[in-house]
Amino acid sequence: MIKFTDVLTPGQIRHGVICSSKKRLFEIIAEIVSDYLHEGDHTQCCFECLLTREKLGNSSLGNGIAMPKAKIPLGEKPIAVFLQLTEAVEYESSDNREIDLVFALLIPEKVCADYVPHLAEMIEQLQDKNLCKQLRQAQSVEEIWRLFEHLDQVRYEKSLQEPSPSDIEQTESIN
Repeated sequence: MIKFTDVLTPGQIRHGVICSSKKRLFEIIAEIVSDYLHEGDHTQCCFECLLTREKLGNSSLGNGIAMPKAKIPLGEKPIAVFLQLTEAVEYESSDNREIDLVFALLIPEKVCADYVPHLAEMIEQLQDKNLCKQLRQAQSVEEIWRLFEHLDQVRYEKSLQEPSPSDIEQTESIN
């Protein structure tokens, strides 16, 4: 399980972002990631990686949220960026809905295989209509951060209640 708070920090969250296009969204994400890396200016590299991946398939999840993702040739661990937009932008979504929430995930190539299997679970969580409603209503970066912390806590508690693969194997061997 990837925790949202393992890949996202309050410094990578933006509240009330004014943006006019999908391209500008990717530029903002690339700027935030480049600042986070502290290794020079990698804005163009991150931007190009996002565009290249988006050409393979639209990253809209429906319900006004998108999850652009890309492999990047730098960094040691995945980096997430969350943007809450003041106005929705056209995103060519399959549900024809404009986007006003963006959770971007950039994963270094050298650790990509470790994280890709967990993306489906993250996507499922981000598609939750109640979570999206709360993220839209959030009035600050701190409030958005607390929502992701709470989401991780709920997911963790739920994982403790689910049987582990070894528990299932033991039950099957008894029968």
